[in-house]
Amino acid sequence: MTDFVICINNDANPASLIVGKVYRRLSDPPAESRNMIRIIDEDTTESEGYLYPASRFVSVELPEEAKRALMAAET
Repeated sequence: MTDFVICINNDANPASLIVGKVYRRLSDPPAESRNMIRIIDEDTTESEGYLYPASRFVSVELPEEAKRALMAAET
């Protein structure tokens, strides 16, 4: 599992997800067993993130510098 995903489909959630944007993925094994993933979306006030269908995202490996920058932007 990677720590980051890119949104590829926001049809049901255009206010919460931006196609092409990188989001941080949070570990949630029970959700993953149901083909869902937990991410920090545009509503960054919810530190536990929100569940979305995994099919709306693709995993991406980022350079360490990009990971640090994205993590810092959330705080």
